[in-house]
Amino acid sequence: MIADQLRPALRDLAARGIYIGTSSWKYPGWIGQIYTGERYQTRGKFSKAKFEATCLEEYAETFSTVCVDAGYYSFPTEQWLTGMAEQVPAGFRFAFKVTDEITIRRFPNLPRFGDRGGKENPHFLDAELFTRSFLKPMESIGDKAGPLIFEFSHFHPTEYKRGREFIDALDGFLSKIPKGPEYTVEVRNKTFLHPDYFAMLQSHGIPHCFNNWERMPPVSEQIAHTDSFTGDFTAARYLLTPGRKYEGAVKAFEPYAETRQVDQDARGSLVAILRHSLRKKRRGYFYVNNRLEGNAPNTIKAALKELLPKEPLHHVGSEAHYPLPERLAPGTPVWIVAFDGHGHCIVMDRTGKEWPVELINMS
Repeated sequence: MIADQLRPALRDLAARGIYIGTSSWKYPGWIGQIYTGERYQTRGKFSKAKFEATCLEEYAETFSTVCVDAGYYSFPTEQWLTGMAEQVPAGFRFAFKVTDEITIRRFPNLPRFGDRGGKENPHFLDAELFTRSFLKPMESIGDKAGPLIFEFSHFHPTEYKRGREFIDALDGFLSKIPKGPEYTVEVRNKTFLHPDYFAMLQSHGIPHCFNNWERMPPVSEQIAHTDSFTGDFTAARYLLTPGRKYEGAVKAFEPYAETRQVDQDARGSLVAILRHSLRKKRRGYFYVNNRLEGNAPNTIKAALKELLPKEPLHHVGSEAHYPLPERLAPGTPVWIVAFDGHGHCIVMDRTGKEWPVELINMS
């Protein structure tokens, strides 16, 4: 199974504070890859109800984090949170999207909003409501609560004529909420990616959440912005190939059992951002969605392959300066943290020490 190939590398990275997971986890298409089908049978047949109720436990045998979408649609309850937390081991981290009651300025005309559709949201950036109804229940799962993502959907000119107005509003909100939780901000207006936006986040010690999305520039461009790595950890979500509609991805990729369309740019930026975290010893949370390529575990596997050398053949320089220790032998977890594309690399061992190596065999 793919899980057996992913597990050692993901555990090693998590031990370094680098968490890689997926957006949600209840995908029957992953049976035979991440999940064992026999665990979810009732009377000899696959039980969707049993699978959805219990598969998080098996997911957590491979991954050390997951991004939970459900909290975006309603405020979390302690019962719901503890029910999930009981299925995962110590050290697991849940990422949660903050409920849209806090992050939507005008309710869209969608059925779930009823007669509120098209109206202003009186609780937009309501610090008191966020603290009471979102943060307070999170206390029930302790340190299993990882990054809390303020996802702001695309704002129209009628909501904000200038990005500066949004930055000022968000600045005021972040000044009021409690310090301590790992907050990160994800925006869907590319014009907001301005030095003033990054500076404001940095003033609060909060990272920008890099994201691949319909109308956003790809992560590869976002990380190229000066000072875009704000806060004291890194967060990134690989959701869609820019330009692709969500509905189109669902139609093209379901049931998410295989890679349907490789996004080489996304893979490349994921590898780059992981290398950045390794070299800077910077904590990070990275999430891949099935709608990016068709199968998130395969996308993660491809990125890890670029980070893991199979066989360091010989070192650069003299033995006296660069001894090649036994721990760099084939099969041991070392990470390619820099690569010039011509066979010259720098690898990092378990202690965090870097070693120049050449002629990495990636086959």
